[in-house]
Amino acid sequence: MPQPFELPEFYVPYPARLNPHLEGAREHSKSWAREFGMIEGSGIWDEHDFDSHDYALLCAYTHPDATGPELDLVTDWYVWVFFFDDHFLELFKRSQDMPGAKAYLDRLPDFMPVDSDRPVPEPTNQVEAGLADLWARTVPTMSRDWRTRFHVSTKHLLEESLWELSNISAGRVSNPIEYIEMRRKVGGAPWSANLVEHAANAEVPEAIAASRPLRVLRDCFADGVHLRNDLFSYQRETEEEGELANAVLVLERFLGLAPQQAADKVNELLTSRLQQFEHTALTEVEPLFPQYGLGPQERLAVFAYVKGLQDWQSGGHEWHMRSSRYMNGARDRGGDRAAELLTGPTGLGTSAAQILPSLAATMPQRLRAYAHRPFQDVSDVERAALSVPFPLTLSPHLDRARANGLEWACRMSILDTDPGYPVPGGLWNEEKYDAYDLALCSAGIHPDADPEGLDLTTGWLIWGTYGDDFYPAVFGRSGDLAAARAATDRYPLFMPLDLGPVPEPVTALERGLADLWRRSAGPMPPAARRRLRTAVEEMCESWLWELANGRQNRIPDPVDYVEMRRLTFGSDLTMSLSRLAHAGALPDDILRSRPVRAMEAAASDAACLINDVFSYQKEIRFEGEIHNAVLVVGTFLDCAPQQAMAVVGDLFAARLAEFQHITDTQLPALFDEFDLDDIARGILLNHARELRNWLSGILNWHQQVGRYREEVLRRLYPEVAAIPSAPAVAAGPVWAVPSGLGTAAARLSGLLARAVTAS
Repeated sequence: MPQPFELPEFYVPYPARLNPHLEGAREHSKSWAREFGMIEGSGIWDEHDFDSHDYALLCAYTHPDATGPELDLVTDWYVWVFFFDDHFLELFKRSQDMPGAKAYLDRLPDFMPVDSDRPVPEPTNQVEAGLADLWARTVPTMSRDWRTRFHVSTKHLLEESLWELSNISAGRVSNPIEYIEMRRKVGGAPWSANLVEHAANAEVPEAIAASRPLRVLRDCFADGVHLRNDLFSYQRETEEEGELANAVLVLERFLGLAPQQAADKVNELLTSRLQQFEHTALTEVEPLFPQYGLGPQERLAVFAYVKGLQDWQSGGHEWHMRSSRYMNGARDRGGDRAAELLTGPTGLGTSAAQILPSLAATMPQRLRAYAHRPFQDVSDVERAALSVPFPLTLSPHLDRARANGLEWACRMSILDTDPGYPVPGGLWNEEKYDAYDLALCSAGIHPDADPEGLDLTTGWLIWGTYGDDFYPAVFGRSGDLAAARAATDRYPLFMPLDLGPVPEPVTALERGLADLWRRSAGPMPPAARRRLRTAVEEMCESWLWELANGRQNRIPDPVDYVEMRRLTFGSDLTMSLSRLAHAGALPDDILRSRPVRAMEAAASDAACLINDVFSYQKEIRFEGEIHNAVLVVGTFLDCAPQQAMAVVGDLFAARLAEFQHITDTQLPALFDEFDLDDIARGILLNHARELRNWLSGILNWHQQVGRYREEVLRRLYPEVAAIPSAPAVAAGPVWAVPSGLGTAAARLSGLLARAVTAS
């Protein structure tokens, strides 16, 4: 049958290499699959299917340096995972048997115990038997930390098949943000990344395994693998399997594109994710080594792991070009195993011939990310119409919170001349405080708070908003990222988990944080304190990410932007102020369950998009900012700002609809899944209600305050308002501050140095 679109020109920056132990892995994997009943008589594969899929070729390309026994083991894992995918399709996706699927999946974690002395049940099918065998052969040489991570990624890979099945049953195509995040789990690439550590004998040190750079590398790797697979598997999944979880289909529906246009955009997103991988590997990984005190062997392991992920990307592409499982013309050529059947150069190493054309073809997309001119006039861009279907309720203690918030901000030196801010008059003043009216936001997102609770929420909003303004104003203008790092590294000192003594604060941010932590953490149990501290630390670390991008004038990759935006906006922090009040009443597995986390992520993204829509003119015209969804979307899609604004409005509506879908359908299913009692159900329903208040309060605040109104912005930013157009400041902003590297933050650097010495 004809292909629905022509495959795009892929970004292939690294040559694929072939493992010399390929034939041995082919023989071994077929014997292993037969031993566990996956070929003859399975009803899933026959010998022709197995040979034409050629999973050994996949592993020989993706793990070119693995030893013979290691390649055999890895190949068996891939035979198992593809058999599971097809087995689940035949048994449950085609029949849409949700209860049967859940019972089937619930048994599988028992066959991969983290503790090796734990017995496993008797297998009842090929998937269970294969998993038990593979787990026993794989985990003995790895640390408990790796076993835990591999257990979790395998469990996610299995369980998220239910998400696909529920969407098929509902005829629901997910929105792009939801799809990317869920595809990582159901698509299995994080699981593949764990196997890279095993195959390369390069276990990632536990100290940095959860850090942002390593997480971004895993996520970019996963997205690259999955987006590429979606392009090749589109025809089979949509025409033969009735599948709805495919990126091409998602963009077709969301952007209203024809299949070819959607495929081209998916390929551009694939390219962007691969380039984000490179950017992270080159700029963010090495600074981790001294920060966490890693030794030479640990550093070599990290580099080997990064190289292993690159090998996987290139090898996976080569295999997709050859396997008859996918839309690549191999089926028409009569097979996929002979590389010489492909046109163009053949033989080991000839894939390198693709590199230069690939780099040339994708260079315009790469350059767009660095070509933004700051301070452009965007006053003609009409704001997207945003609304939420939830009633607004304001706290009756609003006026008190306004007055107390002003007094607190003055007492913390936020409205005075902060010694860390090198401009007379300080960063904020009472006029700005009144224009920002953060107590109004607090009154909307926590309408049921008592007076003291509302004062506390207002204080956190003042502190976070001031910090969000402070970092670009001080560190961004000067480019002094070392001072920003030093400032950020001190914040944990003011959030002791044992509520012990803290150093003497030297800035308004430190003074405010010490006060808020003492008032907030005191009544909390230890686990809740850790969550709150993590939320604060991640928000502050995300400000450093913004500074690094700003210094390079680099508009972020769209996926990285969405995920970091939740942190820069402080979503976890502000949600925590209500969620932590009842967190101890529910088990962690419920709080971390897919519906709860997805509900919070959808609400967070909706709130962030509200902020980006309302702050677009403030950030682009008056602040020279690059971290705004409208700019990110316009850069990625290469479209006009008004079109980008419309897309962002559609993204907001899609995430809001997803939030409602989860609360209406998935939370009730979660109640039954965990057999929750009435008290637990009430807590979760109340959390959903709090998130509705959170969204309606945030939207109301943006609609009411002067922080985003043009007439207020012109008064608060007179030096920018006087600039007629962006070209006049293309070489850099005009600010009444000291110029030269480090000068704007020199005063703060000295204060911090003295504080560090003293403490």
